[in-house]
Amino acid sequence: MEFNRKITSGLMGVLSYFTRHRTAANLLLVIMILGGLSAAPKMRSQFFPDIIVEMVSVHVVWTGAGPEEVDNAIVQLIEPALLTLEGIENTLSTSSQGYARIRVNFQPGWDMARATEDVKAIIDGISDFPEDAEEPKVRRGAWRDRVTDVVITGPVSKNQLALFADELVTRLFEEGITGAIIRGVASPETIIEIKQVDLIKNDLTLQQIAKAIGEEAETDPAGSMASGAARVRTGVEKRSFSEIAEVVVKSNADGSKIRVSDIASINIQEIDRDRAYFVGKDPAISVRVDRSDKGDAISIQNSVEKIAEEMEAYLPTGTKIKLIRTRAEHITKRINLLVDNGLIGLALVIGLLFLFLNARTAFWVAMGIPAALIATIGIMYVAGLTINMISLFALIITLGIVVDDAIVVGEHADFRARNLGEGNIQAAENAAVRMAPPVFSATITTIIAFSGLTLISGRFGDFMADIPFTVIVVLFASLVECFLILPNHMSHALKYINEKKWYDVPSYIFNIGFAWFRKNIFKKIIRLIIKFRYPVLALTFVILASQAVLFLNGSVQWRFFNAPERGSISGNFAMLPEASREDTLAMMIELQRATNDTAEAFEKEYGINPLDFVMAEIGGNSGRALSGTEYKDKDLLGAISIELIDADLRPYSSYEFLSDLQSNVKNHPALETVSFRSWTSGPGGDSLSVQLFGADSTILKNAAEKLKNLVSIYPEVSAVEDDLAYDKEELILDLTPQGQALGFTIDQLGAKLRHRLNGITAAKYPLGSRTAKITVQMPKEELSADFIEQTMLRTPKGKYVPMSDIVSVTSNIGFATIKREDGLRVITVTGDISEDDPDRANFITEQLKTNILPQLEQDFQIKTKLSGLAEQENTFLSDALFGFGLCLLGIYLTLAWIFSSWARPAVVMAIIPFGLVGAIYGHYVWEVPLSMFSVIGLIGMTGIIINDSIVLVSTVDGYAKDRGFIQAIIDGACDRLRPVMLTTLTTVLGMTPLLFEKSQGAQFLKPTVITLVYGLGFGMIIVLIVVPSLLAMQLDISRQIKAFKSSISFKHRAFGLRFLSIISGLLIVTSFILTIGWVILTGNVHPIIQEYSQILNIGNVHIWGLITYISLTITIILVAYILNIFLFKSRFKEILTRHK
Repeated sequence: MEFNRKITSGLMGVLSYFTRHRTAANLLLVIMILGGLSAAPKMRSQFFPDIIVEMVSVHVVWTGAGPEEVDNAIVQLIEPALLTLEGIENTLSTSSQGYARIRVNFQPGWDMARATEDVKAIIDGISDFPEDAEEPKVRRGAWRDRVTDVVITGPVSKNQLALFADELVTRLFEEGITGAIIRGVASPETIIEIKQVDLIKNDLTLQQIAKAIGEEAETDPAGSMASGAARVRTGVEKRSFSEIAEVVVKSNADGSKIRVSDIASINIQEIDRDRAYFVGKDPAISVRVDRSDKGDAISIQNSVEKIAEEMEAYLPTGTKIKLIRTRAEHITKRINLLVDNGLIGLALVIGLLFLFLNARTAFWVAMGIPAALIATIGIMYVAGLTINMISLFALIITLGIVVDDAIVVGEHADFRARNLGEGNIQAAENAAVRMAPPVFSATITTIIAFSGLTLISGRFGDFMADIPFTVIVVLFASLVECFLILPNHMSHALKYINEKKWYDVPSYIFNIGFAWFRKNIFKKIIRLIIKFRYPVLALTFVILASQAVLFLNGSVQWRFFNAPERGSISGNFAMLPEASREDTLAMMIELQRATNDTAEAFEKEYGINPLDFVMAEIGGNSGRALSGTEYKDKDLLGAISIELIDADLRPYSSYEFLSDLQSNVKNHPALETVSFRSWTSGPGGDSLSVQLFGADSTILKNAAEKLKNLVSIYPEVSAVEDDLAYDKEELILDLTPQGQALGFTIDQLGAKLRHRLNGITAAKYPLGSRTAKITVQMPKEELSADFIEQTMLRTPKGKYVPMSDIVSVTSNIGFATIKREDGLRVITVTGDISEDDPDRANFITEQLKTNILPQLEQDFQIKTKLSGLAEQENTFLSDALFGFGLCLLGIYLTLAWIFSSWARPAVVMAIIPFGLVGAIYGHYVWEVPLSMFSVIGLIGMTGIIINDSIVLVSTVDGYAKDRGFIQAIIDGACDRLRPVMLTTLTTVLGMTPLLFEKSQGAQFLKPTVITLVYGLGFGMIIVLIVVPSLLAMQLDISRQIKAFKSSISFKHRAFGLRFLSIISGLLIVTSFILTIGWVILTGNVHPIIQEYSQILNIGNVHIWGLITYISLTITIILVAYILNIFLFKSRFKEILTRHK
């Protein structure tokens, strides 16, 4: 007690000092505001917070090895060892032709420098790698995010476009933008092709020719003269067409010389030979601009736009530079949208304050909003947070919450000055001291509630981490403003409390009406509520049950995360192996046609063309590539990238356009596959993602094919694919005894074949901003299907023999890759599910869980797991449930400490479930599915909704000291009606503008807004109904407990009543053990009453146990009550008889 008195005395001293010391209060206010204002311009802006996955990768090259060999000899050595490391989340490995990659994902916040060293130590400790495999390389992951793609296009040559792209990248580098990658420009290459007949005729090898060309293409430094005046180099660089043609590759004994031009053809390769972009019919080049996790997307894009605008001014006529997939405008527009809604909400909150409070009080209370928010921005900057949709949304959530503390203190200071006649300084000081316990407890409970969000792990935990941090910081800043700054300002405002000013007229008139309503209507309502408290509480339970029914019967749907669309669509395709580059070009032109025709149809229907920009390409895929394309001939790949106009300018989603586009495409005869995908924002994985685990790749592939067929029947599902591609036919060569007798070795044979199949790089040299190379190779027509029969090899003795005579050939068709997760072989099937119809999306997901996957496991004897978005959902919900449980426990313990009671917190917290009434009803009215943002709102609402309850209960307890408890409930409810309404309405009004926001970019936030607006709105009404009822019922229960204690006390002679009470209690405990207790322990019905359960035929044993226990308890109580009446009558008659 002495310690508590010291704390209270110290707190009063601090509050008194700041109340009476104007300079100290204002100095603190200036520091808060200046700190925030100075930090605001330095804060980076982005759409969503960066979600950085900490990872280390291991790369091993083993030239010539197949995927199975790489998996057996490399991956299965490394991966089990890596799984023993600390801090690992999981490992992912890929084995492909001649290459292994193992990715190790670490837990968020893990020391990545240590992790990298740990991985290196593990790799260094492995000594059983194949002899001809290269040294493993360990790399720490680098995070990059796309800012924009810059497209340069026009009716000029591709070489000229490449020069423009080089200049753009150079100028970007000068501006400090280093993450720029040119696409659509291949490095210069000169191809020297020599036919086999010319090699044999001149007794040459590819190695000899490559060596001769390489020596002539390079010059050697010889050193510097003694004086240092000049350097000496030997040779002249020969790299041009004519110079290479004159290179001597062999000098004959007769003095004649064989030049390159005598035996080979020389070809200068086009810069778009690998990947070519087109905008319409014009060629194009793309430059992708990325940023690191410290880069600001808006400033980077502004720099890119400035440079592009400067360059475009002097480009040839018709040549343009276009920025696509931009983020800055998207980010700025969405941020401005939230800022505008926040300002409207702020205006509504301030207007409400001026209506309830006099102008001076309202002004100083309202000033706490910008003070706390600006100070929060400064702390956010120090903590490394950015301005994004999530952090801004958190600030909007707090618009009404931040002023609640100030309302309670300011309103109570006004009350003490008007009604208690205290002086201005004394009223302000006493208000701060008197309201400190309930305000602190209310703030702590809100902080505890939002702290529960920090327990959510995974991508979505990182995604929403800004919300709890921002809200908690705002609440702390609000406390500082409320108790250290506001009382001083209120002490000056209360000087003029009795003066009537014109600007106080609205508040004066409103409060007269409000006082009349409170006295003549609300007070009577509270009396009726207390009188009929049991029916009232039963009615509220009925209302709560009705809302639960809306969710259970599907009227209110659940959709975990509806990612905001970005208006970008990519269509990727691959041609059959026998197709040509011309076939790929024809398919690309068909996609251009289908896109334009679909856009014209939408323009006719909706009056506006949906296309903003379209770019097609061959030689690669756009965005997320098709599975297995890394092993296909690049000439067989193509794509189209479509940018739609802003979602707010069209009444349909990108999924609708994508669906019509898919049906409008006419497949080329040589087409293998085509897949369209709509881009979205956010951290979620694929909406359709299933992992299949098994020991055999063939079985997994068959299961994946069946799964793809089963889900593709739904029109809402698109871009279905798996990540296990078939490999090319593998020819396995082995030397015959004849080959060994001729002096061939398998290593020599392998080297010769690699040179003939892949060519030899004779020289590399810098050319502008790229690296050029000269390659010596065989003509492609000599590498056909009969390559083995036609190839002649030179024996060590100089004779030529057919390769078919010295090797035996076996063929095998396998898979291009082998993938593992945590050591288990896995294949993943992914796709998109349209979110336009949540009912259908939920139906498809449910079919997948309950029918398709169980049948797949049974048919193929494999294990399946929903991954992607479904896996993130499971992680989120389990963490959210755990966090919510800890929140409730923390809030209860805090309230038990504040009220010094174990029972009072139960009354305060009993209001929490009833917040669901408004939350579910709001989703039903707005036809918005419940989502992860609804869960966030519910957890946050838990802390906010009990604030009114805390203030009301603490007031009632204070009044009960000098009046009857029922009267204290009535007076407390009436006196706290204004602050309860005011604190709730400010929070609701602060978010109301977002409730009516039509912009597509803010729709994903709507579930949280609906949850808080409707939950708190209905919660306010419920608080004023349920809390008085519960307080009165608690009084009833305390009387019953007291009577029960008296009945079993041996101080009284009511032996029959005592015996009946004890027996009833034992029977209730026994019924609990036989019903609920037994079901919880064993999962089955107790044998003694098993026949009873079979008669009722209730399938769920837990429901049966609960119903049976409630029924038995009610029966025991009723029987005991009836017997008690008879005992009382008998005892009463006995007393009367004795009295007579």
